[in-house]
Amino acid sequence: MRRLLFVMNPISGDIDKAELTDLIQEVCTGRGHVAELFNTTGENDLEKLREHIARGDYDAVFAAGGDGTVNLVAQAMVATELPMGILPLGSGNGLSKDLGIPQEPEQALQLVWEHQIKPLDTLEVGGQFSTHLADLGFNALIVERFSAGDTRGPGAYVRVALQEYMGYEPAHYRIVTDQETWEGKAFMLTIANARTFGSNVVINPDSRMDDGRFELCVIEPFPATAAPGILYRLYTNDFDDSEYTRRLRCRHASIEVPGQAEALVQVDGEPLQLPLPIRIEIKPRSLQVLVPPPAAE
Repeated sequence: MRRLLFVMNPISGDIDKAELTDLIQEVCTGRGHVAELFNTTGENDLEKLREHIARGDYDAVFAAGGDGTVNLVAQAMVATELPMGILPLGSGNGLSKDLGIPQEPEQALQLVWEHQIKPLDTLEVGGQFSTHLADLGFNALIVERFSAGDTRGPGAYVRVALQEYMGYEPAHYRIVTDQETWEGKAFMLTIANARTFGSNVVINPDSRMDDGRFELCVIEPFPATAAPGILYRLYTNDFDDSEYTRRLRCRHASIEVPGQAEALVQVDGEPLQLPLPIRIEIKPRSLQVLVPPPAAE
């Protein structure tokens, strides 16, 4: 791995990008690697990045940013043999946490010389590419409200969630998978190719991201008195222990909301209005990712 490309949004986040660029160059040069930078602009980034990668003869491409940058780079590299690295710089960094990648930039850069390559499944959710988690219902609403606000960070997210919780009305869903059919109301419906949200909520215990399957994780409507217990289970890896939760494991699925033509869906941190029904398919082992090597015993 000699020639590396780092993809970065120069105006996102709170990290000084000039200092980060200097750190990348210092670490890579010190290890005998050539590091190049690709700045996103918000205009045709995917097309431009694909063309840049095709011309560059790179050994790996790093997403230096949050969930949106990771999704962009993964789309450009899916179904290729070129591995993707992650330099987590966002507020959530859900995929990098699930993969055990250090959250400090200097430590994450160790992947340049110390790594293994792990093939991951990816998802297509209503025609949208996803590497990690998508959902309908309460969390999708909170992500939309949070994205529209001026304040970032966990505190702002919790504040929005508390504001919306009391007046939230769960929708009725019909889910048809290759294994089963489920219909009913849900407070939240997560399409999961991984275990954990960036907030460290474990929505999909014992998940594997390379088994050719995904899970639909349903939180059914619950009384206010049950909320603390559900929240506790989501932070202690006990999602399945509540009477208000269920998981459907499958290879493809279709989600309908009777009486609606479209639904708000959060896909890898981006809120979108998607037409119904929403069809989901797994793309087995379609993305190569650099992850830390196993710890020595």
